[in-house]
Amino acid sequence: MEPQFHALSDAKEISGTDLTQPRAKALHDAVKQHRDADLVGVFLGRATPEASLGEIIVVDLSCDGVPPSNAPGIGFTERLALCVPEDASNLVEVLALRVGFPLLMHQNSVLPDRPRSLCLYQEPPRSVARTWTAASMLKRIQVWLEGSARGTLHAADQPVEQLFFVSPYELVLPWNFELLLSDNKAKFWVVRGPKRPGKGDTFFLEGSAERKAERTASLVSLTLPAVVHGRVETDFGTLGQLTDALSARGVHLLGELTSEIETRVGAGIAVSQDEPATVLLMRVPIVRTEGQPPSKIAHRAYFLNTGMLKLGAAMGTIYAAHDGKYYKEAKATFIQPQEKTEWRSQIILPMEVLKCLDRPAARAQSGLASEGPAGAMIGAGALGSALLDMWTRAGWGEWSIIDNDHIKPHNLVRHQADAFLIGVSKAEAAVQHIRYVMQNATKATAVTADACDLKDAKVVEALRASKLVLDASTTLDYPRLSSTRDDVGRHASVFVTPSARGGVLLLEDAARKKRLRTLEAQYYRAILTSDWGTDHLDGNRGTFWSGASCRDISMVMPYSDIVRHAAVFAEQVPRLSELPEAAIRVWSCDAESGAVSAHRIEAVDELQLSFGELDLFLDVGVYDKMKSLRKMQLPDETGGILLGYHDFNVKAVVVVDVLPAPTDSEASPGSFERGLAGVADAVVEARRRTAEVVGYIGEWHSHPRGYGAHPSGDDKFQLAYLTLGLALEGLPAVMLIVGDDELCAMQGFVK
Repeated sequence: MEPQFHALSDAKEISGTDLTQPRAKALHDAVKQHRDADLVGVFLGRATPEASLGEIIVVDLSCDGVPPSNAPGIGFTERLALCVPEDASNLVEVLALRVGFPLLMHQNSVLPDRPRSLCLYQEPPRSVARTWTAASMLKRIQVWLEGSARGTLHAADQPVEQLFFVSPYELVLPWNFELLLSDNKAKFWVVRGPKRPGKGDTFFLEGSAERKAERTASLVSLTLPAVVHGRVETDFGTLGQLTDALSARGVHLLGELTSEIETRVGAGIAVSQDEPATVLLMRVPIVRTEGQPPSKIAHRAYFLNTGMLKLGAAMGTIYAAHDGKYYKEAKATFIQPQEKTEWRSQIILPMEVLKCLDRPAARAQSGLASEGPAGAMIGAGALGSALLDMWTRAGWGEWSIIDNDHIKPHNLVRHQADAFLIGVSKAEAAVQHIRYVMQNATKATAVTADACDLKDAKVVEALRASKLVLDASTTLDYPRLSSTRDDVGRHASVFVTPSARGGVLLLEDAARKKRLRTLEAQYYRAILTSDWGTDHLDGNRGTFWSGASCRDISMVMPYSDIVRHAAVFAEQVPRLSELPEAAIRVWSCDAESGAVSAHRIEAVDELQLSFGELDLFLDVGVYDKMKSLRKMQLPDETGGILLGYHDFNVKAVVVVDVLPAPTDSEASPGSFERGLAGVADAVVEARRRTAEVVGYIGEWHSHPRGYGAHPSGDDKFQLAYLTLGLALEGLPAVMLIVGDDELCAMQGFVK
């Protein structure tokens, strides 16, 4: 029997010399030169009534690789229409004109009784156009024909085909859809979203057990039997067409729908209980071959502008009685009622099913395994709000946000808040932002309070309940205060340097043996002893008055600098907080190239000595340095100055570093007199490098071999001399003595 072909009724035949489209001309020439192609004709118009206007090359294309009598029914020679649209941004469409050409995988969606459209490319049109040639397209068509005939076009490692073509309409489910679905009191309704570019619309399925809506919808959620992947189904306009298509795939939608409706009716339900609309939500497992586990779950929704009970009556599943209720139809075996068919013409609107993100989905997309801590964020300013935004979108952590400030107009330059939140507390603004992003899928609590006010019950409660407390306040007050508390969780502190060229992360160990207080001191020592520390804390780019108060001064700093460092912190805090060790990390950005270099400082243990009203803190690094300097100068004594700082708010004196003996010092096995060479300059440089935090706090010296660290009479006299000198500034004096495996600390003050 001679093959029959679809006619191009909306196109007229023209000569090849009349072609005007460059791609059409190229295809015309390529067909004439191709040994497997025979030109049938050239046309101008539309290949199908719904197609765009263009030029059409009709060709008989043969393919040696197509096996004879292949199962799909691909012919050795197939007649094809190469449809070149006027719009060069659209792909050339390839239509199989033979009537009866098989419906297979990798075909585009077409209306019934239209020529099959071959799907040749996975790439978007612009990517295809970048390397497209007429000859390569003809070769690609032959590959498609051979692969489809042999059943090899769909690679074994390629994801299974989708069940339905993409619809221009979308239905977005709430993040907690499964929870709402399991609640018998929950009601659902469909809301049309804002107008979007292009074709189609986005709808939102909303639900609540408390809130009501004027126009609700019955929700029918069905999990259907698995289907073997194959051809992609075309959109259907009626419920009958959808039922027939699924039936051909072995899925009996009508039976599933009948069961759901009968369950809803039960022993009888009032007609007034019906909703004005129905959303049919289907889950269809797709398997690669029969008997295999599902490779994919296809989700599809259909909107019906009728209630589920009214639909059931149209199906003959239920009936409306005179008492105003629906009842199930009795199933008599000896009388077969006439089958109702009016339901088949019920119009359905096919919709892609999307779902709002929950935290696990956000983590999966972000590549994070850990769900993060129940934490507290101290400070929701520029840096804190940026971190909260990044972690919220990544699904990492749930936060109590502590801040006593509010959003002012100048904050909008560097803050996640917008102009509508001016005047709102920063903590509440951060919570609102999290809610906007995750729709309550991520919990966040605003605590509008001063984190340093440990008499505030809400502050203390939030700190005690947190596994990780992140200080982003960019002040010294909270990190130092938190180090005095034993009843709070692990702490970290992040901040950006005044010039915005540096970022710093201090993280306590999981057991809190190394607290922020000592990590801060060790960070300062690294600044004093490292090349990168020379200008690490240099001044800012300028300041400006942000209010009437003399304290309302803000720094000039672009938002891009905040985001740069926030991105590093957002990546490193989750990674490092999974480890038990403490961490000190510094990142420096080169102003010219933008390159970022990382510096890692090894954290060591802290030593604490009580001195009545003030406690003295130093770390093992300081002690080891004194022992090393002593060993280098034996048998003579040695010494130098102590660098550190006082903080009377937390009643602490902190030793940051010890300097070696000046070159003009005098030393012997029984005595040491520190010289002056370079000392003043060293103190000035220490203050400059640490933004005036670290300065001179006292002296240290060693005892000779064979002696402990017990102070001699001369030592006590020197301490008295130091005390009188520092008393002029109202500061106590500190002296450290190192001997054989022994350390002595003394403090002097004037009463």
